[in-house]
Amino acid sequence: MTKVFALKGNKRLLNAWAFYDWANSVYSLVISSAIFPIFYGALFRTAGIEKVTVFGGEIARAPLISYVTSAAFIFIALVTPLVSGIADYLGNKKIFLKFFCYLGAASCIGLFWFSLEHIYLGLACYFFGLVGFWVSFAINNSYLPDIAFPEQQDGISAKGFALGYIGSVILLIVNLGMVMYPEVFSIEDTPAEPAAVKAMKYSFVTVGIWWALFSQYTFKHLPKGYKREGERKNVVLNGFRELKSVWKQLEKETRLKRYLGAFFTYSMAVQTIMLIATYFGEEEIDWGSDDFRQTGLIASILIIQLIAIGGAYLTAFLSKKIGNIPTLIWVNLFWLLLCIYAYFLETPIDFFIAAGLVGIVMGGIQALSRSTYSKFLPETTDTASFFSFYDVAEKIGIIIGTFLYGFVAQVTGSMRNAAIFLGVFFLMGAFLLLRVKNKP
Repeated sequence: MTKVFALKGNKRLLNAWAFYDWANSVYSLVISSAIFPIFYGALFRTAGIEKVTVFGGEIARAPLISYVTSAAFIFIALVTPLVSGIADYLGNKKIFLKFFCYLGAASCIGLFWFSLEHIYLGLACYFFGLVGFWVSFAINNSYLPDIAFPEQQDGISAKGFALGYIGSVILLIVNLGMVMYPEVFSIEDTPAEPAAVKAMKYSFVTVGIWWALFSQYTFKHLPKGYKREGERKNVVLNGFRELKSVWKQLEKETRLKRYLGAFFTYSMAVQTIMLIATYFGEEEIDWGSDDFRQTGLIASILIIQLIAIGGAYLTAFLSKKIGNIPTLIWVNLFWLLLCIYAYFLETPIDFFIAAGLVGIVMGGIQALSRSTYSKFLPETTDTASFFSFYDVAEKIGIIIGTFLYGFVAQVTGSMRNAAIFLGVFFLMGAFLLLRVKNKP
């Protein structure tokens, strides 16, 4: 019996698409932003070392995770167009969405065995967790123009991010309870491992289960995708040819090309801040004690997520009033002020205030950037390739942004100087957005 899927614009279809953010955002929050950075630092502090022998040499913990992260994003930038091209050509995006979802979920569960004794296994799980999250996120993004009409896209994109924040906050609160009160969850100290560290490892398992379980609703209702017409040749390399084709089409799509240039510039700074915020707080803020540092950092991430729920809807509301591009310009200028403020952060209270301000614009700039790009696309069924181009641009930006941030911090000896440096990208982003036509 052939399954009938809801038509474009249908409320059930839109909600199913947005619900994938609920499923996978727990990775972004618990693994990338909150628990894993603290766990990673605690692992080395417990062992009383700062360096580990890996890849043929001794590498300090901070550069090691930075190198693995950069390598993962290089891999993501290469594999995303390959996958999206094949998906568009075969007309089955959903099978790839499932594969990378399950790859990421399994990798999160695998982080339970992350240890200095099994460093390669742990780094591999961290690597493929990043790959699973970002590639599946790119594929899900590419569904947006397929399932929503232009007038629906700002709202449903914001709803997706809001659902992601709500779901991830719920799980993080549970995980925070596990870390702070492990005895309530029957997690006990052992000679080799404190109960709090063990609780963090259990939290990685909860992320994997949550991600795989809640994605089933999305998989049930999303269609496979459009099938590319014509003769099938060199399907494997088709994605890279599609990127080239998209690049050629941009010559005729002036507004889209200018928007992509602006997006590439400011997204470089946004994504870098999201990846390094916890490390910045751990190193630059005087927490007073290790216990307060641990709970304070997680609490600050919770503040960001809770406020970001309203921030995503606030940005969508402003876009209806003044337009997408003017809203993005003001959001970029707000980010610029935040980067300047970050230079002066010293106390936990300062950091909590900064977290609240970041929450206002973090979800908004991501949701509105995604929906604005979707609106600017030419009439096409080749949505996966266009969104592949969007995501490759974002990933290249992350690679450049994280490298430059680390370089400036190393040369100047301060992460604060690097934060100011990121502010320049927001200023440039606002300027480049002025060159994009105001409508929509």
